[in-house]
Amino acid sequence: MFKRELNVDYKPGQRKYWTGRKSNPDIGKQYWYQEIEIINIEHLQNQGKVDIALLGYVCDEGVRRNLGRVGAQKGPRVLREQLAKLPIHFDRIRVADIGDIICLEDSMEDCQDAFAELIRHLITENIFPIAIGGGHDMAYGHFMGIHNAIKNTPKNRVGIINFDAHFDLRPVETKPNSGTPFNQIIAALKETKNTIDYFAIGIQRQSNIKQLFDIAKQEHIEYALNYDCESSHAELQALKDKLQPFIDRNDYLYITIDMDGFSSAFAPGVSAPSPLGFTPRFVFKMLKFLFETNKVISCDIAELNPTLDRDNLTVNLAAKLVDFIVSITNDSR
Repeated sequence: MFKRELNVDYKPGQRKYWTGRKSNPDIGKQYWYQEIEIINIEHLQNQGKVDIALLGYVCDEGVRRNLGRVGAQKGPRVLREQLAKLPIHFDRIRVADIGDIICLEDSMEDCQDAFAELIRHLITENIFPIAIGGGHDMAYGHFMGIHNAIKNTPKNRVGIINFDAHFDLRPVETKPNSGTPFNQIIAALKETKNTIDYFAIGIQRQSNIKQLFDIAKQEHIEYALNYDCESSHAELQALKDKLQPFIDRNDYLYITIDMDGFSSAFAPGVSAPSPLGFTPRFVFKMLKFLFETNKVISCDIAELNPTLDRDNLTVNLAAKLVDFIVSITNDSR
């Protein structure tokens, strides 16, 4: 599936990551580990209709280049192990683990390209991807995969909604990293005379230099500061009203969730924790609103770093995000 010259590895889903509590067989499947299907991407077309595919982006190189604390490459495996133990509440869709794209040596760019090709393939097959990182450099490959899948179709406008403390708009000085993905997207789209449509939710002034706010203004990027990301009805409605024109002008939405956007009280296991982030309640309510538009085409969870976690708080939250997204999709069928 991938170009042979790419220095990257692909590992199919592994059943060993999916274990959990035994249940009475007379009452049917009760947990994720019992329901998840394990599929090699090379055999996907022979497996019947899959609705949702989980895939991992096993790469720390972008975080390392960005001088962050490495360890996010372990995120996909640990999230699967946590998700396996959760009870299931979906019965109308098939969910498969199709494995990982794995960065070899320092070849992050190759990992992004291979990841983009896998995302393109899934969307072309009408399969909804939920990707697990790995650094947020994943977002460049993820968006390009979506873009390549739909660019020649009548509906081809994709809006990016990023739940994050950071813009990740840093200019590429020498090599791209986990802080540059959306600037890379800007550059890629300009080559085809297109513009980015990007809305960042949870931006912290203390985590972004003035240059990044200047770039956001120059590129007409919209954002909500972390102080405006509260779960009260009034605050939520104000943000929904601000998002509505963005939603209306796009055919599809790509949602990316950087775990460092959450308060460190809920997500300590990230490269750059902060006590000023948003709460899980806020994000779950916003995800419900966004998925109800029926425009979400793909999503991912980035920067989960199990090596820095405490009492599995962060991985547990990330697993419940995946479960919530799957449950919303199931309930809409």
